[in-house]
Amino acid sequence: MSIVITGATGQLGRHVVEALLERNVPAGQIVAAGRSIGKLSDFAARGVQVRAMDYTDAASVAQALEGATKVLLISGSEVGQRIEQHRTVIAAAAEAGVELIAYTSIANADTTGMKLAAEHQATEDILKGSGIQFAILRNGWYLENYTDQLPGTLAQGALAGSAGEGKVSAASRADYAEAAAAVLVAVESQAGKVYELGGDHAFTLDELAREISTAANKAVTYQDLPAEDYAGLLAGFGVPQPFADILADSDLGIARGDLHVSGSDLRDLIGRPTTPMPTAVRSALAAV
Repeated sequence: MSIVITGATGQLGRHVVEALLERNVPAGQIVAAGRSIGKLSDFAARGVQVRAMDYTDAASVAQALEGATKVLLISGSEVGQRIEQHRTVIAAAAEAGVELIAYTSIANADTTGMKLAAEHQATEDILKGSGIQFAILRNGWYLENYTDQLPGTLAQGALAGSAGEGKVSAASRADYAEAAAAVLVAVESQAGKVYELGGDHAFTLDELAREISTAANKAVTYQDLPAEDYAGLLAGFGVPQPFADILADSDLGIARGDLHVSGSDLRDLIGRPTTPMPTAVRSALAAV
């Protein structure tokens, strides 16, 4: 058996490789594939197979998937280019005779109106027509989307957004990675399964700001802005305008409930409660 993790140089991908090793999958049966294999040298030293793979290079994708039994397709990071990139991986998986491909989609992909979801929705459709057995991991928001911004949030004394009173079911990257590993090593068939993955306890951005205030012992307030103003604020901090617009639109999705996951799929897959938001905040503050 050979399990290929695409995008293994990214943070989620690295967590998945670690999660497979922790589940005692033999290192030689794991393939960590990414653009820069130099970033995977630590895994290679532990016996993990390391292969170069670029979603935009069909030849490299085909080579990386040679002999693969299962593939985790971690969605690309280049918004606007991901449909064709994902199509390339799916086509190569079909050609290689892959038994199962698991794809990291977005929460509530079948109902959300978020702009960020469009490429995920298209990829799910490609998988359905590919003839390959597949599983969909509809990941919710990362807690790190917020905790990684803590230095700036504390400096400003404010957390800005356009989410209103909407709740987001965020969980840690490690949580989502453990879920992916569980699907990849599951004994029972995962073909056709769709998992809606999110944290056990959804929260509003106002609740997040109050938790940051308490944990840091510093006043931090949530500033709810019109989406256009929030996008402008992000652009002012150096976020490219097109992506700033997508992030603001995603907050509007939170306001509608698009990133609220009510089920327990994530907790059930990882076999434990998901990482609570307060725990993530306090851990991140300790590292600042």
